[in-house]
Amino acid sequence: MASASKESIKCIVPPALRPGDKVAMVSPAYRTPLQNVTGAAEVLRGWGFEPVLGEHVGRMDAGRYAGTDAERLEDLRRALHDPTIRAILCNRGGYGTFHFVEALTAEVFTADPKWLIGFSDITTLLSMEACAGVMAIHGPMDSTLAASRGQSESCQKLHDLLVGKVPRYELPANPLNRPGKASGTLVGGNLSTLIPLLDSWADVTRRNGFILFVEEIEESMHHIDRMLNMLLLRGLMERCRGIILGDFTGCAGEFTYASVEEMIVRILPESGIPVLCGFPAGHGGVNLPLVMGAPATLEVRPDGSCLQFDL
Repeated sequence: MASASKESIKCIVPPALRPGDKVAMVSPAYRTPLQNVTGAAEVLRGWGFEPVLGEHVGRMDAGRYAGTDAERLEDLRRALHDPTIRAILCNRGGYGTFHFVEALTAEVFTADPKWLIGFSDITTLLSMEACAGVMAIHGPMDSTLAASRGQSESCQKLHDLLVGKVPRYELPANPLNRPGKASGTLVGGNLSTLIPLLDSWADVTRRNGFILFVEEIEESMHHIDRMLNMLLLRGLMERCRGIILGDFTGCAGEFTYASVEEMIVRILPESGIPVLCGFPAGHGGVNLPLVMGAPATLEVRPDGSCLQFDL
């Protein structure tokens, strides 16, 4: 097992988008219905941007993938290298971006820094970009943009972030929270997608001084238990300054815990770091955008919590 780095993740902020800027729409994982793509493209146009569809968007391979590995990687590479593209919106997650960990290097992300947007399986790309030294956005993709026509709170905050308005989140009290205040680099995403990255160059948990966000969908409690303990065995609590638990959507409860969050809080050792439960991000109805790789301050109080990005 590779040793953890003593250095923290330090990222630059991609430039804010301006009217007329091009936004690439690529499908690096599963295929999404074309009506979601066209609906999201209309939202981008309404925001004043020019959507540019990847050449292979709409392809199908093996019944689920949005094209072959080579086709999906080609669209992603083109978007990363094209100087006229100022942001990259991933159309859908699912599975498949893990195939690209060895194919993409840090230099691909740093040569022309630009916002990369997505969640779920796109956690792989968000982690790669953060480890390379560029901030990324854990946030809504095509289906959400299309369904709400860009009007949902999650979509509006994504738009604000893209044009340079950094969100500050105030959350209500949660009885499972562990109070405290911490500053660190925000990292994380979908737990099942983070775990395969352990000890790779895109492993955000190998660095020091981070705040970890995790969410999950349709996983059993025992699998979530196993994944969390894998992180703990690798010294998570020695390097982590705070933990944010997002949505755990449709996660089976074969144990008698009242919730996945209760199970996780019971597993986490009493280390003194703040733990925030119930942040509205992930696969639930609200998916507030989070800036991965950003310096952040997390304050968890008995009467509520606050997360702000120190950009």
